Amino acid sequence: MGRDTRYIVTNLEGGRGKHLYTKLYSARGQAENHVKAWKAHLAADRTSCSKANANQMRLMLHGCVYWNWWKLRAACPKRSPWRRTQFDTLRLHLAKLAATIIEKKARIIVTLPTSCPRRGLLHLLFDALAPPKAA
Repeated sequence: MGRDTRYIVTNLEGGRGKHLYTKLYSARGQAENHVKAWKAHLAADRTSCSKANANQMRLMLHGCVYWNWWKLRAACPKRSPWRRTQFDTLRLHLAKLAATIIEKKARIIVTLPTSCPRRGLLHLLFDALAPPKAA
């Protein structure tokens, strides 16, 4: 295919082109990808309430959900394709399933169905996200 030449026009003084591209330009693109994922995969652009406080609360809740999915994806094994999966795919495969949840005094027990296709990954994630056991 040939070389993938990139040109940057900027008024920043100093710095080499490669540094400007990798540290500034690519980082800005990655930040835009995060905003896009937040809006598209979590429906975080819905501000249909008539009160500003309700819309603000909705956006804060969407931010919390985004952070939770981020932590869940980061807890996946390093070489797993789940580590790079979009949030809507994670939600479809990991959150939309039937389970029995039992709340005890000191812990929560989640019982997965025997036919759960992602059973191994879910057990791994539950163990990774569980708080450390007291000695």
